[in-house]
Amino acid sequence: MIGIVWGNRPLYFVNGAPLYGYIGFGVIDRGTNVLQVRPTTLCPLNCIFCSVDAGPHSRNRQAEFMVDPDSIYEATLEIARFKGGGVEALIDTVGDPLTYPYITYLVKKLKRNPYISSIALETHGALLSHRLIDELDEAGLDRINLSIDTLDNNKAKILQGTKWFNIDKVKKLAEYIVKETNIDLHVTPVWIPGINDDDVIEVVKWAYRIGAGKKWPPATIQRYNIHKYGRKVAGVKPLKWSVFWRKIREIEKTTGLRVSWEMHEWKMEKRKRYPCPYRKNNVAAVKIISPGLFRGEYIGVVAKKEWLITVYGGRKEIGHTYYVKIINDKDCLLIGKIMGEI
Repeated sequence: MIGIVWGNRPLYFVNGAPLYGYIGFGVIDRGTNVLQVRPTTLCPLNCIFCSVDAGPHSRNRQAEFMVDPDSIYEATLEIARFKGGGVEALIDTVGDPLTYPYITYLVKKLKRNPYISSIALETHGALLSHRLIDELDEAGLDRINLSIDTLDNNKAKILQGTKWFNIDKVKKLAEYIVKETNIDLHVTPVWIPGINDDDVIEVVKWAYRIGAGKKWPPATIQRYNIHKYGRKVAGVKPLKWSVFWRKIREIEKTTGLRVSWEMHEWKMEKRKRYPCPYRKNNVAAVKIISPGLFRGEYIGVVAKKEWLITVYGGRKEIGHTYYVKIINDKDCLLIGKIMGEI
């Protein structure tokens, strides 16, 4: 532990292996040439629709994490090499990548690696500045996925759950990115039905107007989802996928602007997955190393394979080893339930 954040949450610094298998930090391989790189869990905002309950006002988080930059670089390189190169490193996090103090250093290291073809990061833009943009541009960042959900400053403060959030400032910085740097801009508003219906269309029109999408698509509308530990907007239910896509097609027809894209337009392709050491229903010896991101979960290490696993089932003792049954292995983000202590 290296400190306390937001009043009572411990902040853990993760140094060295393993960095695979946990959704909160490390590297995630979902079977394409895009790797999710997650060096931090911190976020300064309290978005009312946040699917991972990030930020100072979180009710479900019990800890935060930050990963040593050289360690996460080596973990990314290992999988990128396995995939044969041509890999995009997408720094997306369960917070905001710009809270990571080594973000420029990490981008620069990734850019110099021949197995990495492009580097992108996702942010709400709250921590952007002209200086940071210039540093990221010089480091070699290829794209910023900017998640803004309205162009109205007052509504933005409500949606982002933060009085100091200034969408006008973010807009100006976004225009600076497009006009003054080599970084591409992709704008990704989240559509919350009944809350920002017209706003997302205005955001898309603005993205096209300022010249977003130099090499990649200029804008995408994201569907509002509800997750187990995420925040729920009172009185709002997610649109069924069939309804969502029908309305997306209507928006494209009405505006004449595209907001849905095929994999090849993202330069994405399916690739072989990095080998997963365990599968559902396997039983493994797991050493508990820390509390997890959310209340009720712990992080363990599968001793023989150096793979992380999320563990549920009663109070655990840090440092103890247990028999754990794997109950979910999707994308090798292992989740297990304790069967007994060793």
